[in-house]
Amino acid sequence: MNLSPLPHLMLEEPVRAALLEDLGRAGDLTTDAIVPAEAWAETALVARQPGVVAGLDAAALAFRLVEPLIEIAIERPDGSRLAPGDRIATIAGPARGMLTAERVALNFLGHLSGVATATATLVEAVQGHKARICCTRKTLPGLRALQKYAVRAGGGVNHRFGLDDAVLIKDNHVAAAGGVAAAIRATRAGVGHLVKIEVEVDSLDQLDEALREGPDAVLLDNMGPEVLAEAVRRIAGRVIAEASGRITPATAPAIAASGVDLVSAGWLTHSAQVLDIGLDWRRLRRDRSREARPTAA
Repeated sequence: MNLSPLPHLMLEEPVRAALLEDLGRAGDLTTDAIVPAEAWAETALVARQPGVVAGLDAAALAFRLVEPLIEIAIERPDGSRLAPGDRIATIAGPARGMLTAERVALNFLGHLSGVATATATLVEAVQGHKARICCTRKTLPGLRALQKYAVRAGGGVNHRFGLDDAVLIKDNHVAAAGGVAAAIRATRAGVGHLVKIEVEVDSLDQLDEALREGPDAVLLDNMGPEVLAEAVRRIAGRVIAEASGRITPATAPAIAASGVDLVSAGWLTHSAQVLDIGLDWRRLRRDRSREARPTAA
């Protein structure tokens, strides 16, 4: 998998905000009271259940923002399949910083790995068909770039990142414009020539109206497999066909079999279950001995 990491600048703001939220006004009272400042530890990130890992850069940044001396040796990079008990990374450094950053690091890692795992489940469900699994803008506030990255780690592809990088004419836009054709024409007159235009339709009549205006893509919303197959026949490869609406691993195969190009699901980002990943202690030294360093499997 050719998975490009997110730039540090895109990660730092959400990770820093999460740490500041956790540290509050007085810092980590528990760790500072119990763990000597000079203590050095080695720990490991370990999978508790099967899935796909994503978010290691965010987790590593959480540790390093708290304690720059912490070192991380990644053994299973983002996009890797995990089995229970798999060691994902080994971490070594000052014990206080490790404990202080632990929850924020695991929050990012568990959530993003959950998104990647959910995506991989849908990707597997449509194997054998040309359809690709796609996310939506139904993301958690402040985490869109990270969640969309996790979708890619799970084998999916990204929809638009925001309102400003592509046009998606929804049902309320159609109602405001007075029809599908009117909405497409108004959009084409109001945006640049490089901006892609997609329009949502919920019936074959609306599809025919849209096709006469030549959009770049159509979003076939809440259509059953038979209707989707007829829509794909009418489209005949002229525009990209995307199916959406309450798609699950159980329903995805029949939807993909209709011949659509994309299958999109908002729950991949807004409702994905966290993947259980833990931080296991391996050893603790009362001084900052450099003998405890990250080791490969």
